[in-house]
Amino acid sequence: MQTLTTTRMSSKGQVVIPEEIRDRLGLQSGTQFVVVGDRDVVILKAISAPSMKEFDDLIAEARRQARRSGLRKSDIDSAVTKIRGRK
Repeated sequence: MQTLTTTRMSSKGQVVIPEEIRDRLGLQSGTQFVVVGDRDVVILKAISAPSMKEFDDLIAEARRQARRSGLRKSDIDSAVTKIRGRK
């Protein structure tokens, strides 16, 4: 269920997320957000590291796409060597 409430921004640009919403969403101190702003709309999207299962799924998908595109391990090694040489 959505909760409608108001808050205000401090002189330092800080915005308090009301306790009821923090509790319902499980937000803790230090939670990071992606912030999107367009006209008079500001969206905060909590971000977190993927679980090990999600990470494994991401790696498997990346490998499938690399295979489909013909990317080889030697291509990656060459790219890494090239970038490291730019120091």
